[in-house]
Amino acid sequence: MLDFSGREAVVTGGTGALGSAVVGRLLDAGATVHVPVYAAQELEEFPYRDHAAVKIYEGFDLSVDEDVTRLFGEAASLYASIHVAGGFAMGPIVSTSLEAWDNLMRMNATTCFLSCREAVKAMDGREGRIVNVAARPALVPTGQMTAYAASKAAVAALTLSLAEELAESSIWVNAIIPSIIDTSANRAAMPDADHRAWPKPQQIAETVAFLASPQNAVTRGALVPVYGKS
Repeated sequence: MLDFSGREAVVTGGTGALGSAVVGRLLDAGATVHVPVYAAQELEEFPYRDHAAVKIYEGFDLSVDEDVTRLFGEAASLYASIHVAGGFAMGPIVSTSLEAWDNLMRMNATTCFLSCREAVKAMDGREGRIVNVAARPALVPTGQMTAYAASKAAVAALTLSLAEELAESSIWVNAIIPSIIDTSANRAAMPDADHRAWPKPQQIAETVAFLASPQNAVTRGALVPVYGKS
């Protein structure tokens, strides 16, 4: 049984479909969860906004150095840092603008880098866990996703490198590799797909929570597929 009693966690992207599932699983295990929010409307469908063990920070841009530093300064006894925040876009490279490239790098790679850096600082040599979210196109070639795949490949590389950097510490760093997650947005975008094959956010949250938990005693430097049957 996972036990986060007395432990603090940060979940970036915590108001989204996967992020909310992760927050819920951590709360069930006894964690106090810090959730940064960029825009107030993100909270409209967030089921844990009034939960006593959830601390919400509005107006935080995770691609801004000062905002990320302030966020992690609020988690005085940080144990787990889970980085779900990110963005998606696709299209052929000939129509991919530099602005689109920069936006994906900022939303995926930069937010992950800053969050990892500040999480390590906040853990300050204590035992801790970091879980990042890459994506299947970073590992498996997929057409018309050049910029997205590159930004998520940066997350995967950051994960592996940081895991080695911290190998002699007690901070384990891993990443999950989702394919298509069964969310309402993805169903709307792909109505004719076999939705039964897609993993549910709650199922993926179980893997994330284990990697982020004290019960994960040995796993580090892993890129863990969470593909389901897709």
